[in-house]
Amino acid sequence: MEADAELSNKLPHHDDDLRYEGGQEDYAPVRSFDALRCMFWIKTVQLWKIAGPTVITMLCMYGTSSAVVLFVGHIGAVELSAVSIALANISTFSDGFLLGMGSALETLCEQAFGAGKIHMLGIYMQRSWIILFVTTLFLLPICIFATPVLKLPGQEDGIANLAGEFTIQTIPSLFSLAINFPAQKFLQAQRKVKVLAWIAVSGLLIQIGLLCLLILVFSWGTLGAAVAFNIARWEIAITELVYIMRWCKDGWTVMVGFQGDVGFCKTFSCLCSHALP
Repeated sequence: MEADAELSNKLPHHDDDLRYEGGQEDYAPVRSFDALRCMFWIKTVQLWKIAGPTVITMLCMYGTSSAVVLFVGHIGAVELSAVSIALANISTFSDGFLLGMGSALETLCEQAFGAGKIHMLGIYMQRSWIILFVTTLFLLPICIFATPVLKLPGQEDGIANLAGEFTIQTIPSLFSLAINFPAQKFLQAQRKVKVLAWIAVSGLLIQIGLLCLLILVFSWGTLGAAVAFNIARWEIAITELVYIMRWCKDGWTVMVGFQGDVGFCKTFSCLCSHALP
C-alpha cells in the first residue's frame, strides 16, 4: 500500500479524489475523469510489475520446447516431425499434469504468506517435491512406451520410433519439473517474480547456445537436442533451488518438510483436491 501511495503522489491528480479511506487501506470512490485516469495508470503499473516478469518466465519455459523444434528443423523433415510430435503430445501431457499438481501449491503458499507464516512456505514446497517426484514416477510408463502409444492411432513407424526415442532421452527433464514448479510457486507467493524471469531467460539462452553447439557444430542430431533440453531445464531448477537456499532463509527450513506424516498427508490431500479439477 505504501508503494501505491508513493506512485500516486508522482502522478498528476486531485488529492481529494484519490486517497486512502480511513483505516480501510483502500482508495476513495473515483468521482472525476482525472481521478479515473490516474487510478487506471496506478493499477496498470502495479499489474505489470508482477505480470510482466511472470509472462517472460512462461514464455521462456515454453520457449525451451520451441527452440528445440527450430533447431531440429535443420536436421531433417522426419526428425522435425518426430520431435514435434513428442513435445506436442507426450511431453505436453506430462508437463501439464505436473504443472497442475504444482499449481495447487500456489493456494497453500499464498495462504501461509498472507497469514505471516513464512516458514510454512518451505515446508509446503519440500512436501510438494516428494509428491511431484512420485507423480513423475507414475508418468514414466507413458514416456517409456511412447512409441507404441504413438503407433496406436496410426502414426508412421519411422516417426513414432524416433519420437519414442526422443521422449526417453528427455526423461531427465521431467524430474526437473518436480523441483521447478514448487519452487516457482514458493517465489511467486513472495512476489519474487523478477528472479524467476532472469533465471528463465538465462536457461533459454544456455539452451540456445547448447543447441548451436551440439546440433550445428557437433552434429549430434536429436540426441543433442535432448541433451540441451535436459541441461536447460535442470539449470533452471538448480538455480531456483540455490537462490531459495541462499537468499530466502525466512521461508527455507532445511528438510523439515520431510518430517511429520500427518502434515504430509494433509498437504498431499490439499494438493490433490486443488490439482485434479
